[in-house]
Amino acid sequence: MALLEVRDLAAGYGPIRALDGVSLDVDVGELVAIIGANGAGKTTLLLAISGVVVPRAGRVIFDGHDLAGRAVHRIVRLGIGHAPEGRRIFPRLSVRENLEIGGQARGDRAGVRRDIDEVCAMFPVLGQRLGQAGGTLSGGEQQMLAIGRALVGRPRLLLLDEPSLGLAPLVVAKIFEVIAALAARGIAVVLVEQNARVALRHAGRGYVLESGRITLSGSGAELAGDRRVREAYLGEG
Repeated sequence: MALLEVRDLAAGYGPIRALDGVSLDVDVGELVAIIGANGAGKTTLLLAISGVVVPRAGRVIFDGHDLAGRAVHRIVRLGIGHAPEGRRIFPRLSVRENLEIGGQARGDRAGVRRDIDEVCAMFPVLGQRLGQAGGTLSGGEQQMLAIGRALVGRPRLLLLDEPSLGLAPLVVAKIFEVIAALAARGIAVVLVEQNARVALRHAGRGYVLESGRITLSGSGAELAGDRRVREAYLGEG
């Protein structure tokens, strides 16, 4: 059994059907990329997995638990972390306070402090800015904070939505270095990323989402070598 199983998932907003029969699997420690054009349903997929969007049909099963009807905080406690598109940090709270919010679903304050120290070891710049308001950080630092906040929840599955968006190449390289290290530690990662070239280079497997449906799947290398993917998402052809 895969750590995450999505089966025939349908979701949307009012009359808009954003996902239409999506099925995918994610194994322990696997880095899975979801690529597709704007409006393909990628963000909705992550929101449906994390419980923010309630599916209209289908099932999301995490570690044998059916997530249907579960509140978001209960899904977090099961071991799913989410760093959303646009970072969504709390700009008036300090970096430390933002990180502490990531551990609210846990009952061990000492463990939260240790995990904040670990996040600061991953992203040293955050350790230098613990007392600084989150809103005063650069875009790259805010992205590190959003990922760090999710990690303080001790996820076994981390959902990342556009972690490289608008960031300088050196910052992108650092973030993907951390993402690869997390997967190597056994944390499964589902990565939604517009930079398909970088995503597929790091991913063990990937899915192409188009108009709410999975149209292609395979290893990262297989998708990167597919003519349709190269023409549509890698700017080749």
